[in-house]
Amino acid sequence: FPYVITTLSSIQIFFVVVLLFAANPFDIIPYAQLGGYDDGRGLNELLQNYYMIIHPPSLYFGYVGMSIPFAFAMAALISGKLDNEWVIKIRKWTLTAWFFLSLGNLLGASWAYEVLGWGGYWAWDPVENAAFMPWLTASAFLHSIIIQEKRNMLKVWNMVLVLLSFILTLTGTFLTRSGIVSSVHSFAQSDIGTYFLSFLVLSIVVSVGFLLYRLKDLESPNKLDSMLSRESAFLLNNLVLVGAAVAILWGTIFPVLSEAVRGVKISIGPPYFNKVMVPIGLMLLILTGIGPMIAWRKTSWQQLKKTFVWPVLFSILVCILATILTSIFYTIHIAVITAFTFCAFVVATIYLEYKKGIQIRMRALKESFLQALIRLVRKDERRYGGYIVHLGIVLLFIGFSGAAFKVEKEFQMVAGQAQALGNYTFRYDQIDVARNTHKEVFTSKFSIWKNDKPFSYAYPAKVLYRSQIEGEPPQVGTEVFIKRSLVEDLYFALLSFDENQQSVFVKVIINPLVQYIWIGGLMLVLGTMIVMWPAPRRKQQQRIA
Repeated sequence: FPYVITTLSSIQIFFVVVLLFAANPFDIIPYAQLGGYDDGRGLNELLQNYYMIIHPPSLYFGYVGMSIPFAFAMAALISGKLDNEWVIKIRKWTLTAWFFLSLGNLLGASWAYEVLGWGGYWAWDPVENAAFMPWLTASAFLHSIIIQEKRNMLKVWNMVLVLLSFILTLTGTFLTRSGIVSSVHSFAQSDIGTYFLSFLVLSIVVSVGFLLYRLKDLESPNKLDSMLSRESAFLLNNLVLVGAAVAILWGTIFPVLSEAVRGVKISIGPPYFNKVMVPIGLMLLILTGIGPMIAWRKTSWQQLKKTFVWPVLFSILVCILATILTSIFYTIHIAVITAFTFCAFVVATIYLEYKKGIQIRMRALKESFLQALIRLVRKDERRYGGYIVHLGIVLLFIGFSGAAFKVEKEFQMVAGQAQALGNYTFRYDQIDVARNTHKEVFTSKFSIWKNDKPFSYAYPAKVLYRSQIEGEPPQVGTEVFIKRSLVEDLYFALLSFDENQQSVFVKVIINPLVQYIWIGGLMLVLGTMIVMWPAPRRKQQQRIA
């Protein structure tokens, strides 16, 4: 594959040029620029977190990993070898890059939740969006590639998705390192934006040029037989995923375009993204349950009713229960009720798929339930591992839905004073100080009651990191306290304090269902690892044959 190596070498040459002429990591810093810090400023306090050991490398592997599918796609376009061989070769590469992007995004959300002190995990920040967009297009490709393998369809579409995923990784890197957007996740400013913009434009021109040149050769011999087919469901899934990526890209770059064209910088925040992404997310959720259950080529209405009768009944039951419970404990939100209903539908379809496969093995091969489950997954890791990923997505949506019931309030309190939020009562007891040569830690203590019964204690803190330079103010960090449960998190963040007056200003948040985000993330990671697990040698030989 000489063109694969050529493409990868071209990408590598670009980064070597950047390292040599724009951002040499081995450049000597003049002493005058150290600002009095003889040994440097050290690691930013916000980054002194164990998630930061894994989060940046994960995103890096995800970004870099997308170059491999791009190289194979360009090699196929240049050489004219446009059969399915290149698609089969890049599936595992794409899946690996997608896995690391998933892991990086989840760890970044965990870091934001535990470190930044605002009580959320995703703010639709430009850098967050930069890592999320290629994840969406890669997700679309991992689904549509199945159609090309099974039906020899969507050749042009799959080529577009591979090229687009790589282009979006370059776009994300450009947004992150150019400084044209502000972000709580950006800790380094540089002047390499021009380099990345030039390479981004060049990559778009070259890839689109070769795609147009080979467009006729990429025409698929097969067409959709019916709108009621798995192909149609997967294609609709793809359109929604790409639509989500386009909506996020537009919301991310619009302030920059507005400032460049009109001279007015417009801020687009979470309200825009939430308004757009909630209906898109619900569409993706229901398609997650429908797609794998429909037959290839064509499904009759009678087959459709037979397949979905139990999932629909179960989802209706959950819809009724969710409506009753939310009306009692919270406020009814139509989007949340819809999300719970669709989640129940997806869970029911996954359960039926596993049940059918396990029962067949238990009857035919006389296996125990556990043996049948393990061997069923081992026999077809791609299918049943994918169902586990879908189950993880369901749990993520349950966690996301809890944000609709989030309650938060800020309190100014003195020692011995009690306040209430929801069914919690908390009393500020005292503040303790621990000092060493590098920092001062001010830890407040709160006694908590739930439903008028002793529940727990909270210890949110403020950390002052001393400067090496006399007279320079310290860096301020926040150590939040989170009392976690499957129902809700009780979140404390110490905003400010008066050591002499023994008073504090504290933010308290009740975050329902947040833990399902992290459980769902683990489920997604587990399912992806199962899908990536090497197939048995005999199965590999059958696929090659």
